[in-house]
Amino acid sequence: MGINVLVADQERTFADALTVRLRTESDIEAVGAVPVRMPRPWLLAQKAADVVLLDGDLPGEIGYRLCEELSGRDAQTRVIMLASSSAPIRIMQAIRAGAAALVRKDESLEHLLHVIHVVTQGETWLPPEETGNVVRLLLQERDRHREVERLLALLTPRERAVLACLAEGTACRHLVAEELHLSVNTVRTHLQNLMAKLHTHSALEAVALTRDCEGWPSADARSSS
Repeated sequence: MGINVLVADQERTFADALTVRLRTESDIEAVGAVPVRMPRPWLLAQKAADVVLLDGDLPGEIGYRLCEELSGRDAQTRVIMLASSSAPIRIMQAIRAGAAALVRKDESLEHLLHVIHVVTQGETWLPPEETGNVVRLLLQERDRHREVERLLALLTPRERAVLACLAEGTACRHLVAEELHLSVNTVRTHLQNLMAKLHTHSALEAVALTRDCEGWPSADARSSS
């Protein structure tokens, strides 16, 4: 039985042409081409596929969100993102979204076929020339997470509570004060202290740091205050 492949791309001509070419392969069953600019339910309602070739050049985060939906819907579905660039940061974003591989659109069909066969064996494929850079980025990210966790551990319970409120979207100091039953001046003091400890220059920058730390906003930050 062949490998079921679904092509999902914003360029209908490209998707159709790739589907037609894939159908000439004896061990691949191209189940169709989907224009991803159509409503997502149509994409997700298509015939189940072993591999989805997903457009990685969709604007904003659309491609990564689709990748998360597709890879999360069925553990057996492997997503290969096709993109104009194989920059390390894009490869990392694709992997985080659940992609099994990222392939540049200017690569040969033979190369794409090789990657399709690799991922159907349960493997993750990275462009060899970028593997070292991706590993370095992952290590830098790990070190950054550790540093952020170390800095957050320096905060007092009150400072953590103030930061948790900000991270959850309570933007105004007087609203934070009301929520924590503190004075606005006290909240201002806690905010100044926590920014100094985190080496940030604004509340927004401090909140951004929490995005790099799993578990924030802390569920028990307020109760410990």
